[in-house]
Amino acid sequence: MRQRAAGLVERRRLWYARRPLRDMAPRAASVSAVTTFAIASQKGGVGKTTTAVNLAACIAGAGLAALLVDLDPQCNATVSLGQPRTLRPNAYDVLCGASPLSAAIHETPVDLLSLVPSGVALAGATVELPQIPGSERRMRDALGSVRDRFAYVLIDCPPSLGPITINALVAADQVIVPVQTEYFALEGLAQVLETIALVQRELNPRLTVAGMVLTMHDARTRLARDVEHDVREHFPGLVFETVIPRNVRLSEAPSYGVPVTLHDPYCAGADAYVALAREVAARGR
Repeated sequence: MRQRAAGLVERRRLWYARRPLRDMAPRAASVSAVTTFAIASQKGGVGKTTTAVNLAACIAGAGLAALLVDLDPQCNATVSLGQPRTLRPNAYDVLCGASPLSAAIHETPVDLLSLVPSGVALAGATVELPQIPGSERRMRDALGSVRDRFAYVLIDCPPSLGPITINALVAADQVIVPVQTEYFALEGLAQVLETIALVQRELNPRLTVAGMVLTMHDARTRLARDVEHDVREHFPGLVFETVIPRNVRLSEAPSYGVPVTLHDPYCAGADAYVALAREVAARGR
């Protein structure tokens, strides 16, 4: 355990010495009000939580305060940052009105990155929230009291388009949609975009799509290359240039309770999320 802790300290030193996004920091004051991103997809296993955790870590690595809100009852983002599923107060307490969001913010192993953890009780919110008038605005209202403390807020959504995801979309300024470069990649995109359009029309007119990020990409296979071509052809200008590759270090990092930028700062996965963070910052401006 002591050896593992020493290794984490050394990886943190290497990462912050690198500061690959420090060119973002001087522009922080000019970043527009578009500071809250929902990471959403109705499909599971597309790299949504991996994107949320590592994108938030890269932003924090640039010296910008970031908040990650875990709204997935599976608690994967929470565990990926070394926190237990039983941590309270959590996102469920916030959505149900039992706790202010400021009390549910917890520290993480990443400097400048804070977390509102999830909990298994959050699954019950899917049933409880529709019975409360105006409940779709609860996360937006809760974030209003703390947004000035952070340069960016990222919300990790569950793999569905239910009331919890609707809460995230109402609270967000932009949506990032992870798309796995495998068969059926385009199948769920239409429904996601329809849901975003519905939220724009009825609940959050400022909501826009920041972009789609291609994940788990294996450039050695023709299938992955074909899917990338199809997505870019169907959604010109809406797909991030950065492609997240399949990477063992990305898969290992959650078991250590740290993002890949601390697990292995120089791996291909870390480099890809650094590049994605630059694109996200540029589109936000």
